[in-house]
Amino acid sequence: MNYVSGLINLVISLVISTIIIYAINFVARFAGADYSFTNGEVFVMWILMAILVNNCFRK
Repeated sequence: MNYVSGLINLVISLVISTIIIYAINFVARFAGADYSFTNGEVFVMWILMAILVNNCFRK
């Protein structure tokens, strides 16, 4: 049962981190900045943002 809740938390963190990354990029583009990321940079940001989201929602 712990494995299932851990897997659900991981998936939720990854989805929320994806939404946050694209929202920040959209707001920056709307403000006039143009950011282009390589696949490696996006992967690192995605994982680090997922860790941050997971730590923020932990009780």
